[in-house]
Amino acid sequence: QVQLVESGGGLVQPGGSLRLSCAASGSVFSINAMGWYRQTPGKGRGLVAIINSDGRTNYADSVKGRFTISRDNAKNTVYLRMNRLKPEDTALYYCNARAGVALVNYWGQGTQVTVSS
Repeated sequence: QVQLVESGGGLVQPGGSLRLSCAASGSVFSINAMGWYRQTPGKGRGLVAIINSDGRTNYADSVKGRFTISRDNAKNTVYLRMNRLKPEDTALYYCNARAGVALVNYWGQGTQVTVSS
């Protein structure tokens, strides 16, 4: 089992920045990849960014060049640095960990990001 706790969401003006953090605990040795997804009312949960255990990253086209995902293996923590935020980035952001041979998905509780003036 893997437990994920997110922090760092909040209200920010357009053009501003935020950093989300996600701390993993439990069977962290089994984690293959960690990432961030986001969800808005009436829509499904979509990938924002993912980082593999070897450091390779992948981003949604809508955030490329603005968001950066990073991972501190010593702290079992993944970060999402979000710059030049837009109102359309407003969503509930979920941390995800994919673990084990079966690639089981674990989710955090979500943290709200609101971009508004």
